[in-house]
Amino acid sequence: MLEASRRRLADELAPDWKVLDVGGWADPFERADWVIDLMPYETRGLYEQKGWIEPREREPERFSRDTWVQRDICGREPWPFDDDAFDFVICAQTLEDVRDPVWVCSEIARVGRAGYIEVPSRLMEQTYGHQGPWVGYGHHHWLIDVDGDHISFTFKHHVIHRRRECHFPYGFDRQLSDAERNTTLWWEGSFSYEERIFLDSAELDRYLISFVEANRHGREVPSRWLGIANLVLSRAGLRRWPSRSKPGD
Repeated sequence: MLEASRRRLADELAPDWKVLDVGGWADPFERADWVIDLMPYETRGLYEQKGWIEPREREPERFSRDTWVQRDICGREPWPFDDDAFDFVICAQTLEDVRDPVWVCSEIARVGRAGYIEVPSRLMEQTYGHQGPWVGYGHHHWLIDVDGDHISFTFKHHVIHRRRECHFPYGFDRQLSDAERNTTLWWEGSFSYEERIFLDSAELDRYLISFVEANRHGREVPSRWLGIANLVLSRAGLRRWPSRSKPGD
């Protein structure tokens, strides 16, 4: 979770509010009274154990073994909570991983009166080489857009890895701030959600390419990073990037 969001939550969550963390297993939010996740309570906190996030001073956990609900959150069965059971619902860095984020959003909106959603931004998810010789995170299923109180999920088609114009070059993500690396939605009352489906390949291309074109200019990637990327691409028999990002490349 973004540190700025964590601080805001610490300031704004009233002590008597009932809080749910959805999918918080890897880095559970200590203030949550309840957690719902596929993984068991005993295995929580993987990210810090593996050294994937910086250790931080943690508050005592308000949730417990008894308030940790282990279940498939995409199981198409209502979660074991009443409507509006929670004053606040947190779902950070989870929706991009799951097979049915639309269902998860429907349950978040049902059981919560307000909440916070955080997902990787498309700036990150469409950058080559962040995690390996592919685009974005290899285990993520969705490109996610937030527009006001609306969130949409687009299947991360594999064309994004092959076609240079569909993604940002190696090193692009290193210029991004923490806020640019993530997309957030603070909602109250409810929010809307959908899966965005492209039946026409040209329309999908426009969706991918227009985002790259709109966001790459003014962010020059150092030539040494492009050199590393081109070495990897040439060994794989793929197209090289130009030495500079210019309109029309």
